[in-house]
Amino acid sequence: MNTTATEQTAQAGEKSTPSFLSQAYLQGSFLPFEQAQISIATHALHYGTAVLGGIRGLPSSSISNQILLFRLDAHCQRLSNSAKFLGYSITSDFIKSTLLEFVYLNQPNCPFYLRPLIYTSGLGIAPRLHKIEKDFLIYGLSVGDNLFAPEVRCRISSWCRQEDRSQPLRGKLSASYIASALAKTEAVNSGFDEAIMMNSQGKVSEASGMNLFLVRNGELITPSFDQDILEGITRDSIITIASNLGISVRERPIDKSELFIADEAFLCGTAAQISSILSIENYSFPNRRPMTKMLRERLKAVMEDRDPKYSHWITKVQLHH
Repeated sequence: MNTTATEQTAQAGEKSTPSFLSQAYLQGSFLPFEQAQISIATHALHYGTAVLGGIRGLPSSSISNQILLFRLDAHCQRLSNSAKFLGYSITSDFIKSTLLEFVYLNQPNCPFYLRPLIYTSGLGIAPRLHKIEKDFLIYGLSVGDNLFAPEVRCRISSWCRQEDRSQPLRGKLSASYIASALAKTEAVNSGFDEAIMMNSQGKVSEASGMNLFLVRNGELITPSFDQDILEGITRDSIITIASNLGISVRERPIDKSELFIADEAFLCGTAAQISSILSIENYSFPNRRPMTKMLRERLKAVMEDRDPKYSHWITKVQLHH
């Protein structure tokens, strides 16, 4: 069997250490990344009691020493909301100001990815959220334009997306990603690049770590919030961009069979931006994917601050000369 792009990326990742930004934030202080260490007894490590975010940043192509952060306010608000599920109060303003200081201290000169994390930092062994310390940390790493392949081949996962009645899926919980990890590895080990997960009702939910869109008869369709999806910020951005272009967007349940009769399909997320789906199981999509191509180009222009209509989505950090 030929080695897939995902397998090659995974093998490379196993052999090389990511390029981390030099400074981290831990226990209320900025410090060198190498010194940002936690105990092996940390509660969150054992029970997945953490919530996380992921934010893309890139140098401006037009202004020297300026960094562009995409939808920082929305990311900070989602992380603040997610922290409530841990019983931890942290304002979006505090998260934002700390992230901005983090970026300024690191002085990045290439595209990067920020990982803020709120976690139970106590050393207890009982799974609980009360009477245990919490902390907020940040680290970052340098990345290319895409952390995921721009084109993927998908399979329907045998693993089901969790239900909101068993986990608060409106939050970005680290514990939720065990199902994602199982689905992703199953897909790669069976010769695909990515997994599409159904929910407990047998409807399409999302990929292992990305939201999903279909195109049918010029209409953009995506699973609605009641399908146990994450409230994706890139998903919201695409819906807004498409709607402003006059494209009909429908958020509704999607049957598995509808995947196989769509004109186009793609995945989206902060890390991936937009990944075209080449095929699902044994169904291949047409080579022409005009809606996917157009939305990818539009989203890229917005993230690079080349579309004035969406300049309010961009937070600019001016680094020193």
